[in-house]
Amino acid sequence: MANLKNILGAAIRGEVADDAETLTKFSRDTSLFERRPELVAYPKDAEDVSALVKALRQAQGERPDVSLTARAAGTDMSGGPLTRSVVVSLEHLNHIGEVEHSEDTEPQRGIGGFAVTEPGVLYRDFEKATLEKGLLLPSYPASRELCAMGGIVANNSGGERTLKYGKTEKYVEELDVVLSDGSLATFKSLTPGEVEEKKKLQTLEGEIYREMDALLSENAALIAAHRPKVSKNSAGYALWSIRDAQTGAFNLAKLICGSQGTLALWTKAKLALVRPKEHRAMLVIFLHDLAPLPEIVKRILAEEPESFESYDDHTFKLAVKFIPQMLAQMGFVKAARLGIEFIPEAALVATGGVPKLLLMAEFAEDTLEAADAKASAAEAALADLHLQTKIEKNEKESEKYWIVRRESFNLLRKNVHDLHTAPFIDDFVVPPASYPDFLPKLDALVQEYASHFVYTIAGHVGNGNFHIIPLMDLSKEENRQVILELGPRVYDLVVKEGGTTTGEHNDGIIRTPYLPLVFGEEMMRLFERTKHIFDPTNLFNPGKKVPRQSSGQAIDPFDDIKRDMLKTRM
Repeated sequence: MANLKNILGAAIRGEVADDAETLTKFSRDTSLFERRPELVAYPKDAEDVSALVKALRQAQGERPDVSLTARAAGTDMSGGPLTRSVVVSLEHLNHIGEVEHSEDTEPQRGIGGFAVTEPGVLYRDFEKATLEKGLLLPSYPASRELCAMGGIVANNSGGERTLKYGKTEKYVEELDVVLSDGSLATFKSLTPGEVEEKKKLQTLEGEIYREMDALLSENAALIAAHRPKVSKNSAGYALWSIRDAQTGAFNLAKLICGSQGTLALWTKAKLALVRPKEHRAMLVIFLHDLAPLPEIVKRILAEEPESFESYDDHTFKLAVKFIPQMLAQMGFVKAARLGIEFIPEAALVATGGVPKLLLMAEFAEDTLEAADAKASAAEAALADLHLQTKIEKNEKESEKYWIVRRESFNLLRKNVHDLHTAPFIDDFVVPPASYPDFLPKLDALVQEYASHFVYTIAGHVGNGNFHIIPLMDLSKEENRQVILELGPRVYDLVVKEGGTTTGEHNDGIIRTPYLPLVFGEEMMRLFERTKHIFDPTNLFNPGKKVPRQSSGQAIDPFDDIKRDMLKTRM
């Protein structure tokens, strides 16, 4: 066949690149993998994306291995946007539409308005535009300064405010998408009657509605039974979210959210926004014994915190060790103030009084007085447990705790040299009731391999979502073997406790192999059927969410991890 670069260059108005610098840049995200693409295409708009998909779909006739993987900012930690074929960079689809207050306020959802965005928009720019109207997308992740809207929707992201506000899926109202044949569609909430009209279409869109409606109807009990029983999940396809059981509303945008570009490529999103509370107070709990943790979580959640975060003794000690490096990034006055405020924490380390967990429950209200009152009520609810607690009465006082919580990963990455971040057990979720049994088992398991890496544990303790991100020398074969040994053991423990393998970061290369463990073979067949309904030629991001196939036979999905794992000292 003709040169693929020439074919795509003739099909779209945007650039198509294959120079070494570009291919090297797009061979990495923030995961522990490397895949060098053949080409990188930069479409200018949705029509260009459509033309690109049509050209590649036609090219599959002579080159069945050709595929297309979408990428926005490249901050994914799972290997989701990595491919050996064609990357579609959505960086030029970077328009923010009008941000509007809602005329029909939805108090039960807390929705205050809406905004339209394209996938290449950086979240920090989107947030600036929404905050000018007093509105916010509250599901932003910790990478808020770096990530783009494309990944936030594709991964169904969540972060520190997810406890109160929920994940991105809750805020996705409509998505304009390019389907796998290059046709354009808009997925939004439809009534049962509107779905019936869609099913009459003699197009791929019509086929999708016919097949997905049948899949959901025929397997309703199976899907309901296998829906993860934790409050956060990005594993698998969210089949349980398409149809509203109470209203019958049917919205395929809820399925595309979190599908990592494996079903359709979204080019424009209408997102719901909330009006955030302006003032915060924090209850800090220094926990030296994990036994009362489930009771603490139960009582704190009853007081409705906006966020409930944690970090462990490893993080605590690391923060004290690297206080100068943390503060060096700030202005002198701010750094001096925070340095003084860290003195009590330094004293704890010096005397051996470091807590096993530091818990941060933050309460948001319209006034400082109301926020302080909520924090005080939460502290009073714990009085009979005789815990070491402290109330930070405003955001200035609580800032040092947020710095440690948000920066623990960066502290390791920037200050532990010759090691590479290895996010492979970084995002699991377990029921909070399992903490006394689960956390000691987890600690013992990780300690078996602790000679191979440096790590911290931080998490969203209010909903059982924990992040362990080791730093390792991946040039050593024994360390790469640890990833293949420890990952299955951790995830087996997580699933036995009723948890899921990913709450925010999604499956990608690293966690797709564990989907059968989470969902079982019957649900995996539904995921495979869903993929085939949307993408019958496997054009979009193959091998993610649904394990790879070869001549109708399943391939060991761990082969991808073994082959593509970084093997060089960074």
